[in-house]
Amino acid sequence: MLHDSSSPRLLQQDAKLIQIVNAALADATLRAGEHLACRPGCTQCCHGAFAINPLDALRLRTAMAAMAESQPTQAVAIAARAHQFLAEFGPDFPGNPDTGILGTSPEEEAAFEEFANEAPCPALNPETGLCDLYEARPMTCRVFGPPVRMRPSTIGDQQEDSDATEDAREDDGFAVCELCFTTATPEETTAAEMTVPHAEEQAILDQMDPAAGDTIVAYCLTLPPNSQPAPTAA
Repeated sequence: MLHDSSSPRLLQQDAKLIQIVNAALADATLRAGEHLACRPGCTQCCHGAFAINPLDALRLRTAMAAMAESQPTQAVAIAARAHQFLAEFGPDFPGNPDTGILGTSPEEEAAFEEFANEAPCPALNPETGLCDLYEARPMTCRVFGPPVRMRPSTIGDQQEDSDATEDAREDDGFAVCELCFTTATPEETTAAEMTVPHAEEQAILDQMDPAAGDTIVAYCLTLPPNSQPAPTAA
C-alpha cells in the first residue's frame, strides 16, 4: 500500500482532512472547557486494540518509513514494541496474520471484541506516556474524548474494541469518554459536540483499493528485520 502510485495524492487529501479534524477538535475543546479531561500522559484510551481503516494504515506506515530515515533509533524502538505485541497476541488475531487484515465473519468480529483489550498501543512510549506517532495517529484517536456522533457502521464496533471505548457513554451513536464530562449536564455535553468529517474521510477511502480491509495499529508499525539504527557520531 505504501508504494502505491496513488499514495502521494491520497496523503495530500489526508493532510487536508487532518486540518479539518484538528480545527473541529480545537473548537470542541474550547466549548468543552474544564469538562474535557484529556491531557498529555492520560493513556487510558491508548490501551486495547481497535480497528483502523486503510487510510489510517497508510498514514501510519508513511510516518514509520519517514521516522526510519530521520529518527531510526526511535523507529526501531516502536517496531520492537509492535513485534512484541504481535508475538504475544498474534496467535489469537481474528483475521489474516500475514496481511494483518481483520476478518469480517460474525465469529471473527465477536472474537475481536475480546482481543488484546488490556494491551498498550505499540506507539505509546512507556517512559513518557506519550504517543510516538502522534501526528500520524488514527482517526479514532483524534476524535476520542469530546462528545462525538459516530457513524452507524462504527457504533458498537470501533467504540467497543478497547476497554477505554467500551466504557464510553453511547446513545444512538453519541459517545463520550468516561473520564470527561463527568459533572456536565446533558445540555453542556451536547453543546460541546465535535463535528467529525465522516463524509470527507469516506471520499478518500472510496479511492483506495477496495480489497484493503481494516487492520490494527501494530501491523502498521513493523520494520524489515534488518532495520538497524544509524550509527551515531562519537
